[in-house]
Amino acid sequence: MVKYRFLILLGCLLISKVSYAKFDFNANCIRAYENILSLKLSTARILINAEKRKNPTNAIPYLLDNYVDYFNLMTTENESDFERLKDSKNQILKRIEKDDKSSPYYLYSLAEINLQLAICRGKAKEYFTAAIEINRAYNLFQENARKFPEFLPNQKGLGMINAALGTLPDALKKLFGIRGDTRTGMRMLESLVERLPASAYSHFYDETVFYLSIIQTDIVIDTANFAKIIKNTDRMDRESLLRTYLRAYAALKSGNSKRTLEELSKRPTEPYYQSYPYLDYLSGMAKMQNLDPSATLSFNNYLKNYKGVNLIKDTYLRLAWLELLRSNTKAYYSYTDAVKEKGYDIDWRDVQAIREVNYPAPDISLLKARLLSDGGNYERALSQLSGKSTEDFKLFRDKIEFNYRLGRIYDLSSREEQALKYYQQAIDLGKNEPYSFASNAALWSGMIYENIKNKNRAKIYFNLAINMKDHDFENSIEHRAKEGLKRLGN
Repeated sequence: MVKYRFLILLGCLLISKVSYAKFDFNANCIRAYENILSLKLSTARILINAEKRKNPTNAIPYLLDNYVDYFNLMTTENESDFERLKDSKNQILKRIEKDDKSSPYYLYSLAEINLQLAICRGKAKEYFTAAIEINRAYNLFQENARKFPEFLPNQKGLGMINAALGTLPDALKKLFGIRGDTRTGMRMLESLVERLPASAYSHFYDETVFYLSIIQTDIVIDTANFAKIIKNTDRMDRESLLRTYLRAYAALKSGNSKRTLEELSKRPTEPYYQSYPYLDYLSGMAKMQNLDPSATLSFNNYLKNYKGVNLIKDTYLRLAWLELLRSNTKAYYSYTDAVKEKGYDIDWRDVQAIREVNYPAPDISLLKARLLSDGGNYERALSQLSGKSTEDFKLFRDKIEFNYRLGRIYDLSSREEQALKYYQQAIDLGKNEPYSFASNAALWSGMIYENIKNKNRAKIYFNLAINMKDHDFENSIEHRAKEGLKRLGN
């Protein structure tokens, strides 16, 4: 009898162990995940909790918990949300580590949680810990890819890590312990976007497009990328707030401010969507690039609703410019004081805002030309400088910018010969100055020569951009020039 009871107990323990260890990405989990990717985070939490009650042995809801916290932090950038994500990481990992190690979701979940937190740490400049987590995530994705080569979601993480780390200087690559290759990562993500819709993992499509779009917008800059982003996001949930962000952001970065406003006008506003103040910032930028004074309202909404640390100084700088465009010098200097006193100097745009307000106030015609050309309004931008010459500007900085700005407008409107002429004048005037105009002019000249297949001239200008030192945006310009040399086989 005792032996019989022992066998029953042993059987129950074995059954309990097997039933406890599972990853079931079932229909309810897919619905929760899709709501996360649409930024309906409160709805997703309800579905996740329902799944936990119904299937307490399922580990997928705990992975989805991390997704919710991650996308919440991506939209709020709130320090307390960041601390909560860090605190919950180990608990979620411990829960998942108890589960079925034979499932392709086991290593994938561990990798994904490490990757998500590493991305957040990177934004907070916690680079050392981010490097450890990126390395751990990369190794887990690779191991999972070896064990389960047909498990497509592995390629999302591997592609994203390769694409992002491929852009880093060699010294930082050593810190992360991963060489990375941007083009390889891009190809992996592009291939995955093509394959996912017809696969058993089609629900991972929106997330893959999210990462690919950010890389196409911020890392691999190509005029053809905007059309690709629009095409890829067409398949996303039409009610997705994330889709709105991707399309509006890509439009702004590609110099199409009117399309940005068009996309934002379709932004879903129901209360179950996540608060996303950055969209107000995008709205302010797009309006400002059309010289629309209502940009002030959008920027103030951003400052009112945003609880994070980024773009506060930058936003006050934009408000200062808007006042300058109204010829309100007193308000301009009030806002430049706010740039110095408020916000943080973590994001590079905030750092640059401090540098900008330490220079003399910008010339209004040059400022208008800058804003209009950034927004794709090339003829209006050109009209601001029509009939002027270098000698019309008193400040030496403005003389350099006048030539750079004309070069940039002609370049963006495909008038390369005129662009090269004015770029060269900007280089000649500004090569020893602390402003970015001359170095940028050399970079863009190199790209023009690259596009017309004049490799020797392209190399000369890329090297010229690299060799100019101690100016604004030095690291960014140098990196892009070095990428140009790589493309040319040097």
